[in-house]
Amino acid sequence: MVESRDDPTVGELSEGAILARILERLPGSSAEVGPGDDAAVLAAADGRIVASVDTLVHGPDFRLAWSSGFDLGFKAAAVNLADIAAMGATPTALLVALAMPDSTRLSFVTALAEGLRSACEELAPGCAVEGGDLTVSDTLTVAVTALGALAGRPPVRRSGARPGDVVAVAGTLGRADRGLRVLFERFTDAAGAPVPVDERSLSEAERDDVRAQLRPSPPVALGPVAADAGATAMMDVSDGLLLDASRLATASGVTLSLDSTALGHDVAAALTGGEDHALLATFPAAPAVPPGFHRVGAVLPPSEHAVLVDGAPPTGRSGWDPYRDWDARTG
Repeated sequence: MVESRDDPTVGELSEGAILARILERLPGSSAEVGPGDDAAVLAAADGRIVASVDTLVHGPDFRLAWSSGFDLGFKAAAVNLADIAAMGATPTALLVALAMPDSTRLSFVTALAEGLRSACEELAPGCAVEGGDLTVSDTLTVAVTALGALAGRPPVRRSGARPGDVVAVAGTLGRADRGLRVLFERFTDAAGAPVPVDERSLSEAERDDVRAQLRPSPPVALGPVAADAGATAMMDVSDGLLLDASRLATASGVTLSLDSTALGHDVAAALTGGEDHALLATFPAAPAVPPGFHRVGAVLPPSEHAVLVDGAPPTGRSGWDPYRDWDARTG
């Protein structure tokens, strides 16, 4: 255990001292006014800004027994970057609000900042944390607002799919769900409480799945690629392919017909598992879908079912809904 004087809690420090340790670990700002003032001033080259926000709360969204500070920072950035990409935009800035118990160690906070930086550098080069907020809370919570630029292109919305389009996906499906199952089945105690992960006990495939859950790596760069290739509709798959495909189909007034043979060996996880943050898009039937995407189905005229799988309506669970599934997951 690191002694408190070397790794103090945030309750032993001032807000300014905590903020200074965070800022020194973040990438350099390219904003006209970056972190440190009352607000940031960002350029909007074509006069439009794409914006999205997502909140991660200890309990329903992550468990400290499983996630390191770095994991949490990386994931908090990644899930927001994916939403910007799903509009066909390039992420340009993040605003991060962090609420934490005063017993939180400074080393955890600085690791979280390093995770934010690494996600930006790996998934969206040029994007940086340009501001945020710190406060005290009984529950560790990370809220991230992501901003992006369209560079003159129109946004790709959920509502543009047309009969005759093809359905395609970029990124992985099902890995994060399999990783979550490993965590709940292998790293909880007799009472069901999470315990630390011992990666040495996992196979290589299991380690990859757990990392996909704790530190997702969505194909952020392919959002603008899809837009430039003529994507008619697109969204981030955060709650499961079935559920998110039904949202896109409903918004577009069409039916999406999915081909299970295109979804890999674990079809159930691909269809209903969430948190991979793949990109689901529809494209005109010609030309071929852009590199990085693979075809998984077709867009049909509207019917009584928003989604079909192998020509039939799906049955059973459709995906993750925090208002329905949280109690079941926690017991």
